[in-house]
Amino acid sequence: MSAVPLTPSASTVGAAPDERMRRVSPWRALLGRPEFGSLSGAVLVFVLFGLSAGGSGMFSLEGVVNWATVAAFLGVIAVGAALLMIGGEFDLSIGSMIGFAGMMLAIPALYWGWPLWAAAVFAFALSITLGALNGYLVVKTGLPSFIVTLAFYFILRGLSLAVSILLTGKTILSVNEGQSLRELAQADVLFAALFSGHVGEGLFNQLAAWGWVAARDDGTALATGIPKVVVWWLALTLAGAFTLARCRFGNWVLAVGGDANAAKNCGIPVARVKIILFVLMAMCSTLFAVLQVADAGSAAADRGLQKEFEAIIAAVIGGCLLTGGYGSVIGASLGALIFGVVQIGIGYTSIDNNWYRVFLGGMLLAAVLFNNYIRRRVALGRR
Repeated sequence: MSAVPLTPSASTVGAAPDERMRRVSPWRALLGRPEFGSLSGAVLVFVLFGLSAGGSGMFSLEGVVNWATVAAFLGVIAVGAALLMIGGEFDLSIGSMIGFAGMMLAIPALYWGWPLWAAAVFAFALSITLGALNGYLVVKTGLPSFIVTLAFYFILRGLSLAVSILLTGKTILSVNEGQSLRELAQADVLFAALFSGHVGEGLFNQLAAWGWVAARDDGTALATGIPKVVVWWLALTLAGAFTLARCRFGNWVLAVGGDANAAKNCGIPVARVKIILFVLMAMCSTLFAVLQVADAGSAAADRGLQKEFEAIIAAVIGGCLLTGGYGSVIGASLGALIFGVVQIGIGYTSIDNNWYRVFLGGMLLAAVLFNNYIRRRVALGRR
């Protein structure tokens, strides 16, 4: 029986198209971005408050500064929380670290005679040590970061109260022997340049002189300037987004959060990456505390209550998955912006402020459901 020559079919004549080279529509590409949910939520929030509080002064220059300041404080820790979550870990000690770092700044400055910049260095050094210890315990013990950082949540909160009572007899520090933290912050040139006051005062006053913004009786702008916390927030957001998009360490973070074992097999230093992320989170918490002390002129052992949950919610709204390996720093900052607008915007309406927490829970649930829905559609290739 003679062999029958096989004729290649039309499907095998040409090479199969590469899935990675297929054309993606702009709309589907936008849906695939982790920031899409938070961007949509921010637009919706601005539209709602624009309709309900547009003429109340909420969107005047001083109103914008007010809600931008609230968003910036949350945004500082949301950036750290987003990076940590993308790396596949959690930190529930954020709020306790804020209270502890604030006391470690105030006690040396008010009771030990340290310059405020040196006290800030001391607070950051402690936070770096504790953050590294958090990460080391998670990596070496294999325990979930939820458990390890929950333990530090209680340890740091207890230390804040116990140490402040032991050394000062008080849990709220603002003045000691005629010296106040506010005066020390203004007198310390380095500390004031980095953490205290505003930027752009001259520009704002010029705008007031031209009649473009509201002015006081003396002619200066009603809005003093851009608070330093807003500058720090924007700088951290840009640095975090650039790191994830353009730097090798950002690729390592995404790989470690996606599959730590696979990342380790590829030669990525998984343990080092996770420890660095915990250190960065601790530094963001301490930066929050230092900026808060500079702004309020006081430190309290119970500061930072529930900030860990708000930071995680902002990160989830920003597109960060609870399982790690996916997310956006810009999205987390947009989530913080949503919180700032809502928290301050409610005061410009007739809505009871008690509904703010209800909104937070609703936003968290909506963000998780929306992110899962969009991710499934993109994964299935639907348009």
